[in-house]
Amino acid sequence: MGEPKDNNGNGQGELKIYFLPNLFTAGNLFCGFLALTIIVSAPSLYHLEAAYTNMDAQFDAAKAMIYWALELILLACVFDALDGRVARMGGYESPFGREFDSLADIVSFGLVPAFLVHRVVLSDVFREDMPEVGWFIASVYVICGALRLARYNCLAAMAEDQSDEEKAEHANEFVGFPIPAAAALVASITYFLIWFEDNEFTKGNWKFALPVLLLFLSAMMVSKVKYPTFKKVNLRRARSFVVMVVGAIVIGLLFTIGRKYALPVGVPLLIVFYLIYGFIRPWLPHHARKDLEQNSSAGQS
Repeated sequence: MGEPKDNNGNGQGELKIYFLPNLFTAGNLFCGFLALTIIVSAPSLYHLEAAYTNMDAQFDAAKAMIYWALELILLACVFDALDGRVARMGGYESPFGREFDSLADIVSFGLVPAFLVHRVVLSDVFREDMPEVGWFIASVYVICGALRLARYNCLAAMAEDQSDEEKAEHANEFVGFPIPAAAALVASITYFLIWFEDNEFTKGNWKFALPVLLLFLSAMMVSKVKYPTFKKVNLRRARSFVVMVVGAIVIGLLFTIGRKYALPVGVPLLIVFYLIYGFIRPWLPHHARKDLEQNSSAGQS
């Protein structure tokens, strides 16, 4: 009684919930929730009042809270990358994990970035004439992110009944720009603009790039542009190992230069490269694309 049944009335077994990968997913959701609470409680960068304290001090305090929220979004991306990797390495993939991951993603990478940009930019850009435009742009991003996740889950469910070749294609490619990458780009570009403009952020024109970026990423998430998942990268192959070492050196140099430059400069450059790669990918030779993205299992024991 209560056991799932298929169309023939046969039991399909118990629902499997694995602790470790779902713990990472919970970490993703926790970071998103914490970032949201910080954004809500942070003073607006545009409506600071110098009643008894210095205006610069107030601005620095508000900016520090926004920085913390942005870093939490990026940390949520790390948890999101780890939960899938751990699940695949341990054979812990399950429908529950996929659904839980999507629910966490729509909070951390959908609601939080949209609310962040609305709080930091949109509420001011469209404050006087058409405030509705601000929340409309933010809501478009959230809706497109939800559509992107729903499509991914549907394709994953459909792939379970398909051939091994079709399953491999689904595992190796994302259809549309992934929502964690979109959120990381929004967060890192916002980080860059506040860092670049410093206390002149509220007066600069660079802030107008964020609404455009949000709409562009909304369209990219529901597009049919295909991006590699890098789930099948074989680090035991020489070329993959070289790529990994070079990547580690680049990231290490960025963080050696300092956190001040790594987050606002290094992260957006990496994600912009990934975004552009989706457009140039179809024109690359098949063997080069395969070596870069997944690698064959040749040479494995």
